[in-house]
Order: sequence, then C-alpha cells, then structure tokens
Amino acid sequence: MKLLFTGFAPFGGLESNPSWDCLKMLPSQPGWFTACLPVSFRRGPEALMAAVERCRPDGVVCFGLAASRTKITPEKVAVNFAHARIPDNDGAQPQNLPLDPRGPAAYFSTLPVLDMVEALEAKNIPAELSLSAGSYVCNAVMYRLLAWATPRGIPAGFVHVPGNLPPAALCQAVEIIAHML
Repeated sequence: MKLLFTGFAPFGGLESNPSWDCLKMLPSQPGWFTACLPVSFRRGPEALMAAVERCRPDGVVCFGLAASRTKITPEKVAVNFAHARIPDNDGAQPQNLPLDPRGPAAYFSTLPVLDMVEALEAKNIPAELSLSAGSYVCNAVMYRLLAWATPRGIPAGFVHVPGNLPPAALCQAVEIIAHML
C-alpha cells in the first residue's frame, strides 16, 4: 500500500513547523512518501496534488500545526470557505470566500477519525476529534484533497498537531495513524 503524508513549511514567523518536522523523522518505510507543502492558499493545494500525481497513493494523511491546541486532532470536515486571520506565506488573506464556487459546502474525512482518536489515547497520546479544519490553508488543502479522494474511495483526511507535543510522540502518532489505513 502506498501512503502519502504531508506537513507544512513554517509560517507566521515560526522557524519550524512540527507537522513537517515529525515527518522528516519518520523511519523509512516501503511505500511511504512525504511532501512539505507551502503555507499558501494557492500553492498548498497545488503542491499536494503534484505529490498525489507523483506517488499515486492508496491513502493520504495531511498534517498541519494548530499551535493553540494541546492534543492531536483528526479533522472530520473540510468546508468550502476561506477566511484568513493572518496572511499566508504569499501574503494572501482571503476573507469570506468560497474555495470552489461550484463545489459542495463541505467534504467529510474518509479516515476512521474516531478510531484514530481512540488508538492514540490508548497509547497515552493526547487526542480528540475536531469537527472542522477551520478556514485557513489547512482547510483549503483538506478540501482539495477530499474533492480528489472521495469519488475514488481513497482514505484521506487531515490531522492537526499541537505545538507542545514532543517530536517522538508526534512520530509515534503518525505511525499509529498510518497503520490504520
């Protein structure tokens, strides 16, 4: 099974991004691919789809930083909405705009998000379900991913990671999630 995992480049003045840092630390596994996405409403989804085209995965999990959270949060829903509190790394700051004017209002993750939370908590990794990926670049990437994956029946979704979890715990969480696909 080929799996694609993505994280993001630093943004908002940060020097690093745990969503990408943990993926760089993963032990090499046959069939596992990683990609670092730019924090950009335009380039982030484009880079994701370029990575999908390169590796043709059987499952995709995108990771992003939610610095204010204290738990790993698999996301249930991506909404067709962009509303940025801060500019992305290209300086874009969309306000009250649809991601796809012809697209559905939302897509649901095709990952087993509740089982993921349970599996993480069983390993003493703090986790809880999140019902929305927000309205920043993470949501834009998740929405684009699910627009591609849902009609193909491919397991795909998004997981936010907190800024306060040790890198080893994040790596363990990624491996637990990967083995659930």
